[in-house]
Amino acid sequence: MNEKYKKLLASIVLDAIGFIPFLPFDIFWAPVSGYIMTKMYKGKEGKIAGFISFAEEILPFDFIPTFTIMWVYSYVINKRKNEALIEN
Repeated sequence: MNEKYKKLLASIVLDAIGFIPFLPFDIFWAPVSGYIMTKMYKGKEGKIAGFISFAEEILPFDFIPTFTIMWVYSYVINKRKNEALIEN
């Protein structure tokens, strides 16, 4: 399996873990998810995504798949942007 698809699978699993509706777990999971996000996605984007992941997990409503959204940004949206820069 390609490395980027392994990261997609991991993102889906991490988002599923984040959807567990148990407040004490969210208090533990929020900083862990932020840390994992910064390790999975390097640079400024990873730091911003880590903060967003932390904030989204610490709030009582949790329905945004932040890891999967970051994967789409990194491998679909940002890839197109980088390809356009190379062509010009």
